[in-house]
Amino acid sequence: MTSSTTNRRVLPSSPFQPVAPEPVEQFSVNDLLTHDRHGVGRVIGLGTHNKVHVDFGAGIQTITLPNAKVTRL
Repeated sequence: MTSSTTNRRVLPSSPFQPVAPEPVEQFSVNDLLTHDRHGVGRVIGLGTHNKVHVDFGAGIQTITLPNAKVTRL
């Protein structure tokens, strides 16, 4: 027997309410961002599946979002 949390009823008074995922931050070409490891970079392209291509000066990196190390400037 398998159980699925998607079919379970949640009572309004329950302290265990389902948590909605945080929305993925959207970037545009030429947006500036900072990365904890790579430093400041500029978005040069948008990929599929929440990926952005960023030029950090020393090289181009592809970053998958959401990423806790990325902050928009």
